[in-house]
Amino acid sequence: RNRRKVPWKEVIGATLKWAIPLKKGLEKRTIFSIISMVFHVCIIVTPIFLGAHIVLWERGLGVSWPAISNAAADYFTLVAIITGIFLFMLRVGVKSSRSISRGQDYILPILIAVPFATGYLAMHPAINPFGYTGTMFVHVMSGNLIFLLIPFTKISHVALFPVTQLVSEVGWHLKPGSGQQVAVTLGKENEPI
Repeated sequence: RNRRKVPWKEVIGATLKWAIPLKKGLEKRTIFSIISMVFHVCIIVTPIFLGAHIVLWERGLGVSWPAISNAAADYFTLVAIITGIFLFMLRVGVKSSRSISRGQDYILPILIAVPFATGYLAMHPAINPFGYTGTMFVHVMSGNLIFLLIPFTKISHVALFPVTQLVSEVGWHLKPGSGQQVAVTLGKENEPI
C-alpha cells in the first residue's frame, strides 16, 4: 500500500494512546498510573484555564479564552498538590519505582506542587499564614523555575511529545523521492541520504 498522506486519525490516536496509557499503565502499576494521570491533568488544566492567569495573557498579548470557575480551580489545585505528594511518596516507598527513578523524579513532583500551594494560599488569604507579597513572590519564582527547567528535565515531555509524535508519523509517510528533493534543496544532492 502506497501511503502518501499523513494518517491524521492514526497520529491523533497514537498520541492519545501514549498520553493516556490506560491499558499499559493500569496493567503494570495501577495506582501509580492513575495518580500520575490525574496529576498531569490537574497541572495542565489549572494554570492554563485559571481566570487570573488568563487575565495576565489578555493584558500582555491581548488573547484570552474561557476560564474554569474558581471552585474548579481550587479543586484541581488541591488535587495537584495531593497527587504530587503521593507521586513523591510512591517513588520513595515502592521498590520498583525506586529502581527506575532518577533524582529529578523525586524532586519534580514536589517542585511542581509549590506554585500550586502558593497560588492556593494567595487566593485564600484567610488561611494563608504568610504575607500575600511573599506568597506571590514564591508562587511566581517557583513557576518561573519550572519554565526554566522544562528543556532540561522530564517536564519537557508535556510540550514536546505531541510534536515528536507528529514529526515521527510525518517522517514515515513522506512521498517517495522526498529525501532526494530535500538533499537538492540543501545543496547536498551528492551526499548519501
